[in-house]
Amino acid sequence: MTMMVKDPGTRIDFEFDWAAAYPGGQAVLASDWSVAPEEEGGVTVIGGAHDLKEVTVTLAGGIAGRVYRVTNRVTMSDGQIDERSMTLRVEER
Repeated sequence: MTMMVKDPGTRIDFEFDWAAAYPGGQAVLASDWSVAPEEEGGVTVIGGAHDLKEVTVTLAGGIAGRVYRVTNRVTMSDGQIDERSMTLRVEER
């Protein structure tokens, strides 16, 4: 699992590239993002996008000193469903 750092005052994009996991030509049809824990003032998903192989999420907020798990769940063109997560630590910079 990847560890990233984010300032609580920033709004920033993060990306997962699914091409290496699915070299057989499958494409991303749907992408959903979640953040845990869900809490007042915590990290929130502002938006997301995807193309055939890459997915992007825009995250905002967060409480300094807290650690969050950001998970991307995709549905591929062949019907497979997969997830990837990253750990996001919020720090004042």
